[in-house]
Amino acid sequence: MFTRVTLAAVIAMTPFTHTRVVSADPADATPHVLDGIVNAIALVGGTVVVGGSFSEVADAGRTTTYPRANVFAFELATGRVLPGFAPVVDGPVHALAAGAGGTVYVGGDFPAVNRSRARALARLSLADGSLVRGFTPRVGGGMVSTLARRGRHVYAGGDFTSPRTALARLDAVTGAADPRFTIEPGLPRTPKAKVYALAASADRLVVDGSFTTLDGQPRPQLGVIDIGTPTPSVANWRTGAYEPECMADVFPSYVRGLDLSPDGSYFVVVTTGGPVSSRLRLCDSAARFETYKTSQRVTPTWVNYTGGDSLYSVAATGAAVYVGGHQRWMDNPRGRDSAGPGAVPREGIAALNPRTGKVLPWNPGRERGIGVKAFLAHQAGLLVGSDTTRLGREYHARIGMFPLP
Repeated sequence: MFTRVTLAAVIAMTPFTHTRVVSADPADATPHVLDGIVNAIALVGGTVVVGGSFSEVADAGRTTTYPRANVFAFELATGRVLPGFAPVVDGPVHALAAGAGGTVYVGGDFPAVNRSRARALARLSLADGSLVRGFTPRVGGGMVSTLARRGRHVYAGGDFTSPRTALARLDAVTGAADPRFTIEPGLPRTPKAKVYALAASADRLVVDGSFTTLDGQPRPQLGVIDIGTPTPSVANWRTGAYEPECMADVFPSYVRGLDLSPDGSYFVVVTTGGPVSSRLRLCDSAARFETYKTSQRVTPTWVNYTGGDSLYSVAATGAAVYVGGHQRWMDNPRGRDSAGPGAVPREGIAALNPRTGKVLPWNPGRERGIGVKAFLAHQAGLLVGSDTTRLGREYHARIGMFPLP
C-alpha cells in the first residue's frame, strides 16, 4: 500500500510533464467501480470524473455503496465520492472532457440525461449533475467516442453523421458546429467512418479511426490537422504505416488510443489487430510519430510490439509513455501469441522509454481482462481505468491511481 505521500497534498488542474516515472504502488484513497467498465476519465480542478458502463460505486473502504448511472465523480485529494453528482446517463459513456466553471462534457452512446433529450453529448454541472443550459450540440446518427477541449472549442469524434461526419469542432458554450471546420473523414474501412481517438495541442489536432481519407486526401487510419489558423486544414503529414491490413475479417480498422506528448512535439498511437508475424504491419503495437514532420512518407520513430495482444490506451508524460491493454509482453516483435526472443513480461500495463520505445523497469502488474481503456496523467500521478479489479497487486476495482513518488 502507498502511504508515504498523501493525496491531500495534491493540487491538480490539467495533465503536464512528469519528470519521473510514477510509483508502482497504487494510492489507497480511490473509490471502486463495482461492475462494468471504465472508459474515460477527466479532471476538473480537484475533481475526478469517471465515465463508462456501470451502475454502482463504493468508497475506498468499501463501506458505502452509491448507485451511479455510467458516470460519477470523486475528490482527487481524498477519494470522497461526490454525493451531489449523480446524473442519470441512459447509456455508455465513452469520452469526457473538462469544462469551464465546474462543468464536464460527457460523450457516448445515449439518448438522454436526467430524462431530458441529450443525444450522445452533454455538458453537466459538477455541483448537482444537471444539464448546463444553452449547450445544444445536436449530435445525431451515432455515438461520440472521443473528446478534447481547447479554449473555446470542443473537438468531438465518433461515428455520428451530424452536425458533421465523424469529426466536429463545437463551440464550448453553445455546442454549435464551427462552420470553418469542415474536414471530413472518408472512405472508411468499416460500414461507417469513425474517429476512435483524438488529441489536440494549440495548433495541431491528431485523429485516428476507420477512415482512409481526410478531406479527400489519403490518410489511412491516422492524420494530423493544422488548427493554428482560422480555417483548419489537413497538414502535410501522411504515413502509410496503417495502410496494410492486420486480421481484416476481425479488425478491419485497428488503430485505437493516441496521446500527444506534453509539449506536442510527438504522439504515440496504440493498436489492436491480432498476432500477425510481419514486422511491416503495426498490429498490436505502440508507435511514436513526430507531430511537425512534413512529408507524405512519415515513418514511426520507434515501434514496440506486444506479439499478439491488443493495446487500447496510451499516456505520454515526458518521463514515460504508458500503454495499457490486455497484453502479456512488450518488446515482442517476433511473438505470435507467444513470448518471442527478447520479450519482456508486462501484464496489462507498461511504461516505455519515450526516446527509444523500449520497455522501462516499472512493472506494477494489472489483471488483464479486456484492458485499460483510460489513462489520465496529472500533477500528482496517473489515473487508470479498466474493467478489472487488481491493480499493482491490490484491490482497486476498475479505477486506480499510481502517484508520483
